[in-house]
Amino acid sequence: MSMIENPILRGFYPDPSILRVKDNYYIATSTFEWFPGVRIYHSKDLKHWQFINSPLTRVSQLDMDGNVNSGGVWAPCLSYCNGLYYLIYTDVKSWHGAYKDTHNYLVTAEEITGPWSDPVYLNSSGFDPSLFHDTDGRKWLTNVVWDYRPENHSFGGILLQEYSEKEQKLVGGVKNIFKGTDIKLTEAPHIYKVNGYYYLLTAEGGTEYEHAATLARSKNIDGPYEVDDQYPLLTSAGRDDLPLQKAGHGSLVETQEGEWYLAHLCGRPLKDKYCTLGRETALQRCEWTNDGWLRLSHGGNAPSLHVKGLDVPEQPFEALPEKDNFDKPELRSEWNSLRIPAEPSWLSLTERPGYLRLKGMESLSSLHRQSLIARRQQAFHVEAETSVDFHPETFQQMAGLIFYYDTVDHVYLNITEREGLGKCIGIIQTKHGEYYELLERYIEIPEEPEVRLKAVVENEWLQLYYTLAQNEEKWKKIGNQIDVRHMSDDSAPHVRFTGTFIGMCCQDLSGGKIPADFDYFIYKEQTD
Repeated sequence: MSMIENPILRGFYPDPSILRVKDNYYIATSTFEWFPGVRIYHSKDLKHWQFINSPLTRVSQLDMDGNVNSGGVWAPCLSYCNGLYYLIYTDVKSWHGAYKDTHNYLVTAEEITGPWSDPVYLNSSGFDPSLFHDTDGRKWLTNVVWDYRPENHSFGGILLQEYSEKEQKLVGGVKNIFKGTDIKLTEAPHIYKVNGYYYLLTAEGGTEYEHAATLARSKNIDGPYEVDDQYPLLTSAGRDDLPLQKAGHGSLVETQEGEWYLAHLCGRPLKDKYCTLGRETALQRCEWTNDGWLRLSHGGNAPSLHVKGLDVPEQPFEALPEKDNFDKPELRSEWNSLRIPAEPSWLSLTERPGYLRLKGMESLSSLHRQSLIARRQQAFHVEAETSVDFHPETFQQMAGLIFYYDTVDHVYLNITEREGLGKCIGIIQTKHGEYYELLERYIEIPEEPEVRLKAVVENEWLQLYYTLAQNEEKWKKIGNQIDVRHMSDDSAPHVRFTGTFIGMCCQDLSGGKIPADFDYFIYKEQTD
C-alpha cells in the first residue's frame, strides 16, 4: 500500500469535487476568473493525478467578460449517473458588499473529456451548488442561500430543490434544510446516501484559517439533519503547527473496496500566514464508526501530510516538459487566459511558427480584455524564463514576464518605450491597487535583439533578470528582491480566492494591437 503525499494538486486548485466511475477517479476544481473554466484531473491510484479536461471552453458556457476579481467559476460539483457526467457550477458576477450575483448552471457530457453541452440555467439564490442523484431516480440540487439583509447572517443555510431532467429545470418547492453549527458561515453542501441515511457534508468557518468541514445526517433528504456531536470532521483551526492550514470545503468518494476518502482544500503558508500558491487540494482517508459517523483514519480532525493510499499498483503520469517551445498549433494544457478565451483575434501560434504571438490589448487593471497567458505557480522555489521579440513605439505599449494574482496585485518585468531612452526595460509592481515603478530609471536596450527575461522565486522573494545574449547564460540582475506576499489571499483587506500565476502578456493602450512574439517559456521547480 503506497502513501499519498499532500497536497495532491499543488498550487491554485481549491474546492475539490471528487468522483469515482468504475476504477477511475476524477477531481474538478474552481478556476474563478481564469479561462477555460473548471479543471478536471484523473487518477487510477489516488496518488498520481493528470489533467484531462476543462469542460467550460466556450463563451456560450461561460461569459466572464467584466467579472470581478475572484468572481467567475466557484465550487464546481462533478457527478455521474446512468452513463452521463454532470457538472454544476456558479458564475459569480459580483460578490463585494451586501449582495452576490451568483448564477448556477448545469452542463453534461457522455465522456469525461467532452464535448460538454451548453448550460442549463438553474437559479441565482446563492453559490456552491451540488447535484445529488437519489436511488429512486430523483435528482436534487443544494446550494447556499445568500441573505443580504443586515438582520440576518448572509450565509442563510442550505437550500434543497428537486431538478427535473425531463423539463431541464428546478421544480417543486424550495426548503432550507440546514442552518449549520456555531462555527457559522455554512456552505459547500454535498449529499451522500449511506446505509439508509442521507449525509450532508458542508464547509464552515470561512475559507481562511478557521475553515472546517462538518457532517450531519437525516433519514429524510429534506431533514431535519442532526450534526455529528464530534464536529467538525476536519479543521486546522487553532493549530499553527500543522503544515496544511485552511482545511475544509471537501467532498467524499468511496473506493471499489469500500474505503472512503475526503478531498478538501488546504493552504501552505509562508511566514506570517501568507499562502502565495493559493488554496490547494489534499486527500484524507476516512472510516465509519459503529454508530454511523465518519472519522479521519489517522485520528482526530486535523489534516495529515501523508495518508495511506489504495492497495493497487501505482500509475504515475509523465510530467510536462519544463520548456514550451510553442511549436504546436494549440496552447498546452497548463496555460490559462483571463476571463476570455484564447482566440485568434489576440493570440496566435501560427502567424509566426515557433512563437506565441500576443497582440496588445487592455491594461493589467482591466476586467475585460487582457492579452495575458499564464500558468499556476505550484512550488515555493521556481524559475521562469522567456524570450520576447517586441518593438514598442510608445510608453502605452508593453510586453514581458508577469507574476499575477489579480488586477490589484502583480509584478511585471516589462519592455516598453520611453522618451529619451527608446526601447527599454523596467519593473512595475502593483500592490493593493497602488502602482509603483521599482527602478529609478528604465534601462535602455538595443532595438533589434530579442530580450530574454527570467524570474527566480524563493519563498516570498522574487528576483528578476534579463539578458540580450541569446545562447549564453549572461544574466543581469534587474532591481532588488521583491517581497511577493501581497500576491496571496491573505494580504488583501477583504477575502479573495485565487493564487499566483506566472506568464506572458502584452498591452497596447493606444488601441493599435501591436504584437509581441515569445519564442519559448520555461517553468522549472527547484528541489531543496
